[in-house]
Amino acid sequence: MRDDSSPQFDGTRHSWQKLADSLLAATSKYASPTGSLIRIPGPSSASGPWSDGMEGFARTFLLAAFRVRGSAGDDPHRLLDQFRAGLLAGVDPSGAERWPTISQRRQAVVEAASIAIALSETRPWLWDTLADRERQQVVDWLAGIVGTTGYTNNWIWFQNVIEAFLAQVGGPWNQDDLDRNTEIAESLYIDDGWYSDGAGPTGVRQSFDYYAGWAWHVYPLLESRIRGEALASVHRDRLAAFIDQAKDLVGSKGAPLLQGRSLTYRFGMLAPFWAASIAGVSPLAPGATRVLGADVVAHFVEAGAIDERGLLPVGWHREFRPLRQLYTSGSSTYWASKGFLGLLLPRDHEEWTTSPQIPEREAVTTRALAAPGWLVVSTPDDGIVRVLNHGSDGFRGPAGGVRTDNPFYQRASYSNVTSPELSPSAIAAPLDSHVALLDSADRPSHRDAIERVHLTDTVAVSRSRVHWLDTEEADAAAWATLRRGPVVHTASVVRGIHELRLAWWTQPENDPRPVAAADGDSAWPEDRGPWRFRIGGWALPVDDDSPTSPGRTSVSRGDGLTTAVIPIHRLDSGGIAVRRGSNPFTTHSATPWVEQSADSARGEFVAALVVLSGCSQDGAAVDGRSVLAGIDVDDHALHIRWADGALDVVPTQGEVHS
Repeated sequence: MRDDSSPQFDGTRHSWQKLADSLLAATSKYASPTGSLIRIPGPSSASGPWSDGMEGFARTFLLAAFRVRGSAGDDPHRLLDQFRAGLLAGVDPSGAERWPTISQRRQAVVEAASIAIALSETRPWLWDTLADRERQQVVDWLAGIVGTTGYTNNWIWFQNVIEAFLAQVGGPWNQDDLDRNTEIAESLYIDDGWYSDGAGPTGVRQSFDYYAGWAWHVYPLLESRIRGEALASVHRDRLAAFIDQAKDLVGSKGAPLLQGRSLTYRFGMLAPFWAASIAGVSPLAPGATRVLGADVVAHFVEAGAIDERGLLPVGWHREFRPLRQLYTSGSSTYWASKGFLGLLLPRDHEEWTTSPQIPEREAVTTRALAAPGWLVVSTPDDGIVRVLNHGSDGFRGPAGGVRTDNPFYQRASYSNVTSPELSPSAIAAPLDSHVALLDSADRPSHRDAIERVHLTDTVAVSRSRVHWLDTEEADAAAWATLRRGPVVHTASVVRGIHELRLAWWTQPENDPRPVAAADGDSAWPEDRGPWRFRIGGWALPVDDDSPTSPGRTSVSRGDGLTTAVIPIHRLDSGGIAVRRGSNPFTTHSATPWVEQSADSARGEFVAALVVLSGCSQDGAAVDGRSVLAGIDVDDHALHIRWADGALDVVPTQGEVHS
């Protein structure tokens, strides 16, 4: 981990306070006259500018609340005076700068939850000082949530915390709402602390991302604080289990995994780590959460995540608007406020006062995370975390609808130093971290929901039925029709930093989905082939579009970060695709790939070594063929023989031949 003494952000409690003050000062410049609407520069969300202004208020109010509550009411910048004025203007039903009600904008549900939490955390210094009429207007605005339904993912917790606050201040609430939400939450709990953030159209629960932490585990703690109760044992146990796995998704140099939606919330992903410390259930040593938090925030600050205006623009390291979703506005980024949850710990808490002993790590660690279906490969020397994805697809494609791979969920692999390509053409024709069948026009296949087959600490196997998009322009992301294809099976076998990626295809059997879903797709034509496999590697962020040598399938940066795809079996051509404007890290990206020149037959496997390394000087890392001794095939499995004598077995269910 990074030393705790970064000059920009040193990780002390005082530096967290200073950063919070700086962010709040920068956003205050964009407040409306009453302060109820804070319209932070950036794109407008699908909910519109009115809602975006409310969002800017709610999310910065949450940050101010953590800042003031953590200082036991000490408020040197008179933050609560500012937010008090904005609050009263926002809930005034006849005010010129009132907020939209929950019935007028669904997004108001999300922001009302932040406001309820902030009011509870600052109750002695704000709520308790309001006049009865002012309190009633706040209650009336929040009460729009009571009795509403239709929340099917982490949104149930917005209703829970709002109604918990209403109950504490004598407002209306509904036990039926809470009971229904508990039932929904339990239906989405998987195991090991992981929740699926909703279910797909067929009921499959495979939507795993940062919401598992900053929503599903943080809101139970905040609700318990509103009620003045200890966190329930079920949530304590699940939170501890989650942190024990989530810690492996942050690199040793502070870079967190780039996967899933709402990535522009950046260091908001620290919230569950702080929640575990506050609840007293963290599996990390005292002080380790502080160090991890310092690493993560310093990583973003040093990479330019806070711009010259002192704002958090939409993006990851820098402003990059393709990272956004339809619900993202310029104000949305301040969900990062949750990353300041640690300020609720008093200054004499052991998390702030203890210098942890960081245990030595092995050169390479691999770990299977069964709930999300991930195989995690970490190398502390270069700070890289790689996630090989065989179980999380975030699948929301409607039956019969035309759909593309979701680059945030359906790629074969993710890391903390690379990103899926996000330009329209890259989404329409996926290459990076993708296994595709190329049709007769060289168009790559997209995959539907991922079906898990096998997962150990070194081997992961999954499959998915694929399809092709038919577009008016080959590089457009707008499409009208699709063609259905076979089932593509993908396997990842890991030895050190090397992933042996294998693929083969079979014909689909009886569709296991509900009749409505199967019928919805039955109208689309079947593509009969022939097809060829292509395996795409990691999209390496680079600073320019310098030409690459023909046939070369590895690329390195000046800092040593290297990616390569080495053909092993039935892949005989390759190259490097360079794109501009599709990557949130920098202006260009380079993606190595290999493919077949001959048609692929049913059950014939292809294989390539896929490498992402922080050390270009490691010849074995770039070449990789010296680490693999051979691949043997029998009726039930592929047997992977490594040069060091290790053996891994890939189950094939009798579908593969040599």
